[in-house]
This record gives sequence, structure tokens and C-alpha cells, in this order.
Amino acid sequence: MNVRRRLIPAAAAASLGLGALTACSSDSAAKGNTEKFDVVASFYPMAFLAEQIGGDHANVTSLTEPGQEPHDLEISTQQRAQLEEADAALFLKGLQPAVDEAVTQTGIETKIDAASLTHLEDHGGAGHSHEGEEAHSGESEEEEHGRDPHVWLDPVKYAEIAQGVGKAFEKADPDHAADYKKNTEALVKKLNGLNSDFENGLKDSKSKVFFTNHAAFGYLAERYGLTQEAISGVDPESEPSAARVKELQQEAKADGVTTVFYETLVSDRTAKTLARDADLKTDVLDPLEGITDKSRGDDYFQVMEANLKALQTALGAK
Repeated sequence: MNVRRRLIPAAAAASLGLGALTACSSDSAAKGNTEKFDVVASFYPMAFLAEQIGGDHANVTSLTEPGQEPHDLEISTQQRAQLEEADAALFLKGLQPAVDEAVTQTGIETKIDAASLTHLEDHGGAGHSHEGEEAHSGESEEEEHGRDPHVWLDPVKYAEIAQGVGKAFEKADPDHAADYKKNTEALVKKLNGLNSDFENGLKDSKSKVFFTNHAAFGYLAERYGLTQEAISGVDPESEPSAARVKELQQEAKADGVTTVFYETLVSDRTAKTLARDADLKTDVLDPLEGITDKSRGDDYFQVMEANLKALQTALGAK
């Protein structure tokens, strides 16, 4: 759509990991297609929404490479140029400060902040706080740092965001508004089905407490009546203190916890340290910040279903 875009050669785009989303996204990005609705997404959950809603009309690229920890992303000069040439930017304010800054500084017409399309909550010690976050109007910096950005792990909130993204696409590219609306409705229906799977799959379990090294599952836990205990809080790479290990050992016995969860994009060292000391099992609970060959599925829905199965096993669901 934007005749000024595609300043980045195909080889450069590939080196940035911009073509590793889906066949539709990668093919069009590699060819430098100038006829489609060009969307730059901040990381996988945003790119997945854009691809599902945009369908054949959208050319979606991601600023975060597959396998890259999104919180650590730094924006390159080439990526800034790409943002300037895009038709829309889809991001989640508060998760990646470098992206927030870059999007703010660009003249891109359609800026879609997923955080504004649902309600972000403060999950206390269980939630992330990210250095460099900007406070929303009327909120102190301390309050803003307490907001948990991991809304995509709650299918209900993810569906709310999808609806907002769909409306933004319709407005920005009215020629294909009917298709964007249809695609959004289909995606929301699938997300509602996923929500039902989680509700039914977790409603009857021996335990309601699960341990994870990354405090990413606050929304999921709240939605399905569970309790998340994060070993290291904000930093999944840090080692738990002796006092924290002892506390979790006691809680594991009291609440029937069997498993310590780790994830695919960071080291499993922390989880295995606790599991060894507390005589617990380990398994993967994927925060879905990126899809790699280590992921238990090829897309959001497959990995979320794998997460459900892992939780059912760990919690003793019937």
C-alpha cells in the first residue's frame, strides 16, 4: 500500500528475522510486496494477531527475531526505517521499552497499542516491572511499573485485543474492512473455544498452585482460579535465594505442588535448582513470547493447548 516502503533489501530483512512468522508473512516480506497492508509487529503475540486478522491483505513482519528474548530487544537503524515505511505498527506498551520509544518517534499514521485495548492489572510480586516504562497519564511511575503486560496468556483478554486490532485495521485499510471483520470474528471464536478448554480442563484439580521461574502467568492464573508462584520474579535467569527455596519447599508440601515449570527462551537452571532441592519434577510452561523449533507447537493455539496439558498433569486435573 505504501509506495515509499521496502527500503530494506530482502537479505537485510532476513537477517533481522523479519520473515520467520508464517508462509504468508515471510513470502511477502522477502518479495518486498508493495501492494499489501504493511504491518510491523513488536513480537510474536502481536504478529500472530496481525497475521490472523490481516490474512491475505496484510504483510506482517516482527521486530523480534524467533528465539530472541523480547524484553531485551534493541531497535536497529534498519528497523526504525522499516517502522517509518510501514502502514501500521502493532505493539504492547510496557513490555519492550525500546519499541515504545521507536514507535513514538516515528511518523507512522496507525499506531496500535494493544495495552490500550484491554485492562492491564497489577499482579504485585507476580508481575513484571520493566525498566524504562513510561507512566500513563495520571499514573505515577511506580504504579505503571506494577502493571503486568502478559495479557496474551489469557484467551479472554487476547480476544479483547483482537477485536480492537480488527477495528483498527478496518479503519486504516477500509478497502478490505469486510475481510478484516470476518477474520477477527473467526479468531475471537477460536479464542473463546480455547477459554472453554481451559475452564473445563482445570476446574477440577487436586492442586491450584503452580511454580514457574518467570512471572508471566498472572492473568492465566487469575482467569482459571489458580495461584502462580514465581521463583525469581522479574528476572528468569537469576538464582533463587536459600530463603525463597525453603519457602517454596514448604509451600510445595502444603499445596501438593509436583512440578516446577520453566520456559523455552531462557535457561532452565533456576527451575532445576528448586526442583532438585525440593524433590519436584520439571516441565515446560511456555509464555509464548516467541515460537522456535523447541516450542511445543507451531502457533499460539497449539502451544496454549500444550500449556493446558502440562498444567493438567502438574495440578492433577481429572
